[in-house]
Amino acid sequence: MARSIPYPTGRLALAGLLLGLATLTTPLHAAPLEEIQERGVIRIAVANERPYGYLNAEGKALGVGPEVAHHLIDELGIERIEWLATDFDDLIPGLEEGRFDMAAAEMAIRPGRCERVLFSEPNTSYGEGLLVLASNPHQLDAYEDFAERTDSLKVAVQAGTVQEEIFDRLGVDPSRILTLEGPQEAIDALVRGQADAFAATGLTVSSLEEMSPEVQAEFNFKDPIVDGREVRYWGGFTFPLDADDLRAAVNDALKDYKRTDDWEQTLTRYGFLKKDILYSFRFDTRRLCGDQE
Repeated sequence: MARSIPYPTGRLALAGLLLGLATLTTPLHAAPLEEIQERGVIRIAVANERPYGYLNAEGKALGVGPEVAHHLIDELGIERIEWLATDFDDLIPGLEEGRFDMAAAEMAIRPGRCERVLFSEPNTSYGEGLLVLASNPHQLDAYEDFAERTDSLKVAVQAGTVQEEIFDRLGVDPSRILTLEGPQEAIDALVRGQADAFAATGLTVSSLEEMSPEVQAEFNFKDPIVDGREVRYWGGFTFPLDADDLRAAVNDALKDYKRTDDWEQTLTRYGFLKKDILYSFRFDTRRLCGDQE
């Protein structure tokens, strides 16, 4: 049994309280690019989500984010990358708290997120998808099904992703939404009957389909329309709010790299379509952030 620790009293208690308040109110500062270059290592987080960024059994970083990041970091003259795996909804808090210097998870660039972190220019573009049981017994082919159909269908989503917001905007009752910590849990949720479908980006859904014969990516999936627009995302690298110099250097390297066949081949190898590659050039981060920068 753990021992109880007595509360300090007098000046010791006051000093501890003041120290605690100072810790809570003093903002953390991102390491400058020059400091990262001098120490020779940069800490980069992934969310263990295929094909965006994940660590294999040997701890090697794979996915489109890490592969592109390897090239960019090499261009910045940084000798080594320390890869860190975390939950998707921990990426932004981790950057804010200084637990890593950068994230390579192809996080969608959205105005609310731009208030908390810096984004690079887009590296990728991708759309939505729906994972269902093999043969799709409930004939689900759109997110709108969960709002419009009267049967008690449930959809699973990953915590912290934009799919939660989409279903809210579509008017889906929260009781019909199951929140999972990671996409790997989606197959079990479907097979056990906890959910009738898993909503995620098309690339995530396609990668999960390959993991089990009991599920499939719905081929006739209809892209959701929210506020009259087709839902599509632009993914980029993320940094702490005050890491302007690191973000600028990554942007310069990324701009050059996106002109190469190597960059396009990397995206294609991870399942990105020609449309996804072309659309990655469609908008810049300032516009995607709603001109908040």
